[in-house]
Amino acid sequence: MTPSAPIADRVEADRDQMNIVIVGHVDHGKSTLVGRLLADTGSLPQGKLEGVRRECERTGKPFEYAFLLDALSDEQDQGITIDTARCFFKSSSRDYIIIDAPGHIEFLKNMISGAARAEAALLMIDAKEGVRENSRRHGYILGMLGIKQVVVCVNKMDLVGYRQDVFDGIEREYREFLAGIGAVSPRNFVPIAALSGENLITTSPNMPWYRGESILALLDGFTKQPPKTAQPLRMPVQAIYKFTSHGDERRIVAGRIESGQVKVGDEVVFSPSNKSAHISTIEGFNTQPRSEITAGWSTGFTLSEEIYITRGEVMSRKSQAPLVGTRFRANLIWLGRKPMAQGRDYKLKLHTCTQPVRIQRLLKVLDASQLDGVLEKDSIGRHDVADVILETRQPVAFDLTTDIEGTGRFVIVDGYDVAGGGIITQAVPDDQDELRSEARLRDFSWVQGSITVEERAKRLGHRPALVMFVGKQNSGKHRYARALERALFDRGTFSYFIDGTNVLMGVDHDLTVDATQAELVRRFGEVAYLLLSAGVILVSTTNAIGLADHSSVQALIGAYASVAVEVDPGGLSTAPCDLRIRGTETEAEVIARIIALLGQKQVLGAP
Repeated sequence: MTPSAPIADRVEADRDQMNIVIVGHVDHGKSTLVGRLLADTGSLPQGKLEGVRRECERTGKPFEYAFLLDALSDEQDQGITIDTARCFFKSSSRDYIIIDAPGHIEFLKNMISGAARAEAALLMIDAKEGVRENSRRHGYILGMLGIKQVVVCVNKMDLVGYRQDVFDGIEREYREFLAGIGAVSPRNFVPIAALSGENLITTSPNMPWYRGESILALLDGFTKQPPKTAQPLRMPVQAIYKFTSHGDERRIVAGRIESGQVKVGDEVVFSPSNKSAHISTIEGFNTQPRSEITAGWSTGFTLSEEIYITRGEVMSRKSQAPLVGTRFRANLIWLGRKPMAQGRDYKLKLHTCTQPVRIQRLLKVLDASQLDGVLEKDSIGRHDVADVILETRQPVAFDLTTDIEGTGRFVIVDGYDVAGGGIITQAVPDDQDELRSEARLRDFSWVQGSITVEERAKRLGHRPALVMFVGKQNSGKHRYARALERALFDRGTFSYFIDGTNVLMGVDHDLTVDATQAELVRRFGEVAYLLLSAGVILVSTTNAIGLADHSSVQALIGAYASVAVEVDPGGLSTAPCDLRIRGTETEAEVIARIIALLGQKQVLGAP
């Protein structure tokens, strides 16, 4: 192999480029493997080798190939990799970016952040030490991150006399473990001695019983992922910008295109609100006008209509829209100091969307320190990886990670700290799936009038919203609802009170006494949707529809804001709502709290 060009000249436009991550238990030889690959392929920058040798003299340590990667002085002093190091090298067929990830358990977060950028992986196991705790954990994490192209390198074969039975025993044990937990199945196991370069570039005569390919040949056999531009369009909305104070009337929807491509004139839809429009212009700061743009760009758009959308929605095409729901199955790793507990709310950050989230069902927890791997637990401890069903308070737009990476990965925040993360593996139906599908079909086929929601908001000075009072009969719902309607009306808003009885005696008049609760809720939601489309702040109270039905109503009214107020005199309810009162509060106090909530939801004070 000929030496490669300087780093600045290494990436050639006509050659494939692949990201490879090296993972494994601490001291199993990851950095040594990468350093040796760089040296043996002539991929080191000029002077790098000599500089590392001088650093070894400074620390009083013998030269190691690992130090070619561990560029930070505190890593060399401690003999461990703390951060993920990135370096470049070439084979005869493609360019590589190698990510050397830390193996120590305390730096697991760094390992995950490095592996998340990889298309394939080399996983290191020390032949003398055998399969260790982080060997198991890293195998699961690679599968969790959706990395399917994995080669296991059984390193330091020279320390076990190049014995085939040692190699075969490690392969058998590790394959059985990964199969038992449903993790990735490695393509190949390769016996190597990274320090002496055996089976790295060429096969070694010391292991004639190994009849497979060298590490470099296996790397060249990995399949390059298709370009993101070939995937369906996804752009999570980052922000909406307006510059009216400078005389600029544009309303720019900004974000980063995660996948796909889009051009001026294309029709796009935003999920989960189901709002649609056409692309009018593509915007950028100090850039030339352009008519199309592709994945990887952060950009902005103006639309043919001033639709009301918010941060966290996902722009796509109608024919290839993302999944929408409140539940999804995920592979998750927990790094928080406190266990992730069932019944507790956390903060989900999925693309640009932030939502309260909790464990709906804990399916499986993996304890990598145990050979059998699986534990029966009611919480997820630090460094545990788990198979869970998560539930958000409001519907979110997402994809399976295997389909679109950018909208299929997430992190979990506990308090102010990022405490966990994972990938979405499956959409899980919830009770509102059918209603949500009905609403999407309705919205996609909706015949629009000549006045937009934004124009109504400007005229009325507020956006539409539903304030729904629920609770037992004679708990005081009607008193508060009527008082709120009057207070909103006196503020100059377009408010309207509707009792569930009005819908029951009118739209529901044809229903029999055996009519299902679901149909009552569906018709109420559709009536509410019509009034909200007219720009109304709708105040409702009903005995027929309870707090448990509010999520069904929300599914039907889509992106329109809603406030659920429960009147609970006994103080025993624990169901989620926006405001819970006892019924002893004054009308003025309750009205003030609801108006504050409407302000937080950007209903009042609209431009």
